[in-house]
Amino acid sequence: MKKIALIAVVALALPLSALAQDSAAKPPLKERAAKSAKKVTQKVVPKRVIKKLEEAKPISEESDVVLSPEDLEVSKRVLTGTIKCELGASVAIESSQKKPGFFVLTHGSTKYFMHPVNSRTGAIRLEDPKAEAMWLQLGNKSMLMSQKQGLRLADECQANEQTAVAEDMKKNPPKSLFDGADAPKK
Repeated sequence: MKKIALIAVVALALPLSALAQDSAAKPPLKERAAKSAKKVTQKVVPKRVIKKLEEAKPISEESDVVLSPEDLEVSKRVLTGTIKCELGASVAIESSQKKPGFFVLTHGSTKYFMHPVNSRTGAIRLEDPKAEAMWLQLGNKSMLMSQKQGLRLADECQANEQTAVAEDMKKNPPKSLFDGADAPKK
């Protein structure tokens, strides 16, 4: 019984002695707080501020992409200028002064350096491989998509030419696939 009592006393005494040694080695709480306040001189910059700074920096018009003759032909059909989109957004597209066939697309404060990519469907497609963005220009509308985020950044964008095509499509809607072919004329 004496051995059990002795073991219990030692088991309780060891943690208390370790605690006493730690408190003797550590300075008082006020001094520790003052030292830690001196160490924390680095300020944390919010992510939204970092994002605005990154978006405002000029884009590099250097690209290792070499355009084919087909791509240069596609670049002639790209609509430029300020294009209005849904929800009051707009996109500005300008031809690059440094590289023929390339375009600078501005959406909000973000700029993209885009080049044409040949497509089988006839749609005009511009891509920025660094920013992973794509501009798709159809006959009646255009859209800006982020391949990285997997969403549309701007939709229902229409230049004057596209608005005219959209109005014509409303007046003369294309045939549905389910309508079938016209009867042959005799």
